[in-house]
Amino acid sequence: MKLSLAADLFAAKGISHDNVLCALSRRVGAANGITAAALVRELICDHTLADERRLRSVIEQVRREGHAVCADPANGYFMAANAKELDATCEFLYGRALTTMKQITAMKKIAMPDLRGQLGLPLQPTIQGESHE
Repeated sequence: MKLSLAADLFAAKGISHDNVLCALSRRVGAANGITAAALVRELICDHTLADERRLRSVIEQVRREGHAVCADPANGYFMAANAKELDATCEFLYGRALTTMKQITAMKKIAMPDLRGQLGLPLQPTIQGESHE
């Protein structure tokens, strides 16, 4: 698969899948966490908001691959040292997702279950005398 020019440039700068995983492999446990800004500086000796966005995108990708990349506002990014740290990050991510969903339901003025139609099953009109057994 051909990477876009922008992706090639980011990878050349050092904010790549493998480089991020390598850097985080040296940061196991919350006590060894690193902020996004500091991790970007560690990877490319520079820092811009665009670089932080790229880092977050790469972290999202490695998480989708199943890597236990944890983060919290107090400690920054780190690899889970144990199940408790992983669970705490999963709860944090769940809470963030739930907050987003609540904002959407409030703006659309609909109930959470109706957001994606979980309870809104379409009913087929029935013909009088027709049996559904």
